[in-house]
Amino acid sequence: MQLKFEAAIFNEEVLVALQEGEHHKDLADSWAETHYLDFYAENLEQAWEKMRRKYSAERGFVIKAIDTAD
Repeated sequence: MQLKFEAAIFNEEVLVALQEGEHHKDLADSWAETHYLDFYAENLEQAWEKMRRKYSAERGFVIKAIDTAD
């Protein structure tokens, strides 16, 4: 059974670029702010794994939290 989760994610590289008066070469400025994304996974462990693959730390993404969504 798939459960609905919500992830809170931002991109540190975008945030730093904006603080330095610049823009990230690939991502919109809005990624400096937290995005709340709804998605489905079988459990919390799979939810974290799924988000880490899609929004990797190597690309500057920071996953602040993942919680079950209503």
